[in-house]
Amino acid sequence: MQYQSQLVAKPYFIAAIGLFIVQILFGLIVGLQYVVGDFLFPEIPFNVARMVHTNLLIVWLLFGFMGAAYYLVPEESERELYSPKLAIVTFWIFLVAGALTIIGYLAVPYATLAEITGNDILPTMGREFLEQPLITKVGIVIVALSLLYNVTMTTLMGRKTSITIILLMGLWGLSLFWMFSFYNPENLVLDKYYWWWVVHMWVEGVWELIMGALLAFVLIKVTGVDREVIDKWLYVIIALTLITGIIGMGHHYYWIGTPGYWQWWGSLFSALEPIPFFVMTLFAFNMVNRRRRDHPNKIATLWALGTAVTAFLGAGVWGFMHTLAPVNFYTHGSQITAAHGHLAFYGAYVMVVLAIISYAMPMMRGRVANCAKAQLWETWSFWLMTISMVVITLLLTGAGVMQVWLQRMGDTPMSFMATQAELSVFYWLRVIGGGVFFIGLIIYVISFFIKDKKEAVTTSV
Repeated sequence: MQYQSQLVAKPYFIAAIGLFIVQILFGLIVGLQYVVGDFLFPEIPFNVARMVHTNLLIVWLLFGFMGAAYYLVPEESERELYSPKLAIVTFWIFLVAGALTIIGYLAVPYATLAEITGNDILPTMGREFLEQPLITKVGIVIVALSLLYNVTMTTLMGRKTSITIILLMGLWGLSLFWMFSFYNPENLVLDKYYWWWVVHMWVEGVWELIMGALLAFVLIKVTGVDREVIDKWLYVIIALTLITGIIGMGHHYYWIGTPGYWQWWGSLFSALEPIPFFVMTLFAFNMVNRRRRDHPNKIATLWALGTAVTAFLGAGVWGFMHTLAPVNFYTHGSQITAAHGHLAFYGAYVMVVLAIISYAMPMMRGRVANCAKAQLWETWSFWLMTISMVVITLLLTGAGVMQVWLQRMGDTPMSFMATQAELSVFYWLRVIGGGVFFIGLIIYVISFFIKDKKEAVTTSV
């Protein structure tokens, strides 16, 4: 660690991992409710558990992105953060707002929560992934503006690099497209049309810019490859991401009442979306093969390589499986969608946040890397989480194929609930996979507390 203000990233990273643990716990609850319908009912109904699970995913990843920005920007800009105090205040505002929102989901009926948080003033609640109360949405805007002000001022007053520019593009885009969460027209087609301007443009657009910047930063640090080489790869990846991601949003417009030309535009450009992920995989392995230093933080390198490969599989391959309109006609909203979502989020965003945490946390504790024993534990966590997520994805894919055949394509289509009963074996196995994933996550946390007095790797760099 080079700058004292980089330490403000630590509470963001700690909060991110803590919320990640809670998110997975609620994922296990949701998984059990698929096969044991009255599990924890009525205390935690399925719709509430799922809402908490998905909202926590968004919140803890945002904590991770913010922590990464506060760690990365000072080092790239070669100056202290513009206002460390503002970063700490922002942290507590975001943490309290997020915690109160989750408590509200669990403690108050959703309709009552909408009533007491001003949803009648500006109706924004009730939409998938955007269920947050109005006051929480406003709080997210305030937090985002604070972050943008802090890191933008730091960048403007210091060195400008391709990594900080692309990161700022992603963060500004994240904030801009979040504003569409406040637009909730009564017309359902119009609602869905603009709803995707948040959901798609985040995860298949501006978040990918953030991921590319974080991945490039970690690879520069652990490989020592010339910045000019990484910059060239990064510009190609970002260009492909924006070209395919923006127009590829049309693959969400197939069946919501929009003009038919979206089937062709959406099919064509969304079919091209795996290309930037494939280039990112080539980029990561090329950088590691050309490395000029043997960095002691082996596990951060592993997370970086895992990000590229798993993102390509989850977002690229599994996304392409059902992105063409004639295929999506049958698979839309099935468990195939869930399979793609799980592996894509894990590969593209979860792993890159864990990569930056694995690199930065030892640095903030005065060492280049954790000891070999700690890295071994973290390696076990990497493989347990990654393999279990791949298994969960394969199970959901099998369940999705069977669901499409039984419910949507057979000569005598079965009802939804009858079909779900036929898929129970997939869902039981998924719960087991989720349990293994949770064990891997706990091992990840434990690894940061393992010390080897005989092998203390310290640095002033």
